[in-house]
Amino acid sequence: MITLPFSVNGGKNRTEIKNLFLFSSGKTVSIFGTAIYQFALGLYVLKLTGSAISFAATLILGIIPMIVINPFAGVIADKFNKKRLIVSMDLLNGVLLVAVYVLSNIIGFKLWLIYVTTILMTVFSTFFGVALESAKPNIVSKTMLMNINSISKIIDSISSIMGPMLGGIVFAIFDIRTFIMINGISFIFSGISMMLINFKQFQQQSNEELPKEKINFLRDIKDGVHYITARKNILNLFILLISLNFFLGFTVTVPIPYIMNTVLGLGSKNFGIIQGSFPVGMIMGALMVKKLTKKIPYSSFLRYLSVSLSTFMIITGLPVLLEKYQFAPEFYVIFYSIVMFLIGAIVALIDIPFSYIMQNEIPEEFRGRVLSIGISIGKAMLPLALVTSGILLTLIPSYMIQMIGGGLFLLFILQSTTKMKVELKTVSIDT
Repeated sequence: MITLPFSVNGGKNRTEIKNLFLFSSGKTVSIFGTAIYQFALGLYVLKLTGSAISFAATLILGIIPMIVINPFAGVIADKFNKKRLIVSMDLLNGVLLVAVYVLSNIIGFKLWLIYVTTILMTVFSTFFGVALESAKPNIVSKTMLMNINSISKIIDSISSIMGPMLGGIVFAIFDIRTFIMINGISFIFSGISMMLINFKQFQQQSNEELPKEKINFLRDIKDGVHYITARKNILNLFILLISLNFFLGFTVTVPIPYIMNTVLGLGSKNFGIIQGSFPVGMIMGALMVKKLTKKIPYSSFLRYLSVSLSTFMIITGLPVLLEKYQFAPEFYVIFYSIVMFLIGAIVALIDIPFSYIMQNEIPEEFRGRVLSIGISIGKAMLPLALVTSGILLTLIPSYMIQMIGGGLFLLFILQSTTKMKVELKTVSIDT
């Protein structure tokens, strides 16, 4: 028997359940459509041009605009009606893809059209993501805020597993134009789903009640930065999350595929199994987070998780260090699958409470800006981590990358969480 973590009695609870259902269905349609589209589009670009550079360009165009636009999206999310912004961005994505379908049938699906579409989708999705993240405390109660963050993480993780699989099937069966049309319609359905959500159910102060100020992006972004730097507990949490993203990129994102394919020669099938273990671990972490945070104070929980994560970063290099013993390929697959599963679970257990605390601690008039600034810095640090790791892989043995990265992250964690312990003692995760 499944027990719901909240009562279904009362109009307020019924509205909350409806909000949660509509959020989940809308996000699922939107995220899955985007994941499948991006993978299928990548295959199409490779087939069209045969160029890895063109393929990389589509990936870059999906990242760089997000980094640049995020702070501006945060200002807009703070100053404007979040519901209108969220619904508009979903509908704009849908209309864009329908228009691309029509245009591609007239002039053909040109490479420039792909690039323009990718940039515009990134812009719309960035505004959508920032506004939706900052609006979560308005659509569910504090008791259910952890649940909606967990559901969001589960949807993201499942889409990262199923997206490439479904994208490959779509690419093999459907014409790319047909899928673009289907994806455009799915965005419109997502927008309709978001339109039915009550975004003011748990809102303490509506946008209409906030003082009316003319938007000044430079000043407003500066206010967001000042808000972060003036609150040490929030600043330290952001620094921890940014460092986590950097060291994951440095020790896992680049070295693991290199080790699997080049050093150990495990093949694409085994590599796929190992890579799939990470989002599966994130799903497990999302399912466990609420129970675990009830039992362990977050400051201690964060320290244990971070130390464990740095340890797993280090041990990912051990099989290469012991390569002379020539273990069977099955051993490497099992070993790395377990490690990647645990890393995924830890990342979810850190990330979901982090989102919960930020959504609770930051007032609505600053929430969009603060979250978007943190996301932008974190996204900007990732390319630096990937490039640094890639260069070092050509200079030193691969196992040293993980040991250096994991060791540095461990030293950082031991120092920073000691400072954060007192500051986070008063921050409770009321679940």
